[in-house]
Amino acid sequence: MGLLDTILGRTKPVKANLDALFALPTAAVTLQAAAGVVSSGKAGVCFKPPAGQSFEQMQKDVEQMLQLGDDDAPGGAKPAVSHVGDSYGYRWIVIDGGAVDDLVTRVHMVHSSLEEAGWSTQLLCSVFGFVPDAGADAADAVNRPLFLVYLAKRGTFYPFAPSGKEQRDTELELRIKSIVGKDLPLEEDLSRWFPLWDMPIA
Repeated sequence: MGLLDTILGRTKPVKANLDALFALPTAAVTLQAAAGVVSSGKAGVCFKPPAGQSFEQMQKDVEQMLQLGDDDAPGGAKPAVSHVGDSYGYRWIVIDGGAVDDLVTRVHMVHSSLEEAGWSTQLLCSVFGFVPDAGADAADAVNRPLFLVYLAKRGTFYPFAPSGKEQRDTELELRIKSIVGKDLPLEEDLSRWFPLWDMPIA
């Protein structure tokens, strides 16, 4: 950071620790045991696409890379990868299929690819879906879908539990925070727990 930045009060953005994503499988095990929810098998990376053909090509390259399923995947199974927009002008790369550790690996791949290409500022967040475990028998098991959101520019997570049209269950979100607090770097500033109403992975 230069002298002019210091004088003007500008700060250099802190590069998020992408390795934090790899803590998610452990958190998923904790969530299943303590809240009766399991991965939905879906994840999405949300970003604001800049204008320009170079970014469009980069996006196509990333999607093609994601569709190269692992050689040792059962039966050669590959996740479905799609690219969709939402009503707020953001774009999503949606990954449908695979265990939570595979979803994490592919989401990490998207983040790394965009960062290496110089488009880290376009990344908003990544979202991982969770749903009630049909085999859970605990009386306090969660009975609705919820999400863990990774803030790309912060390197932190927060839970998001929609409960209806543009409504959220903040009590459940705080409960999930307390459950996974030892597994994940959580976003302590609750004002940054943004609702994501128009997600294509719901």
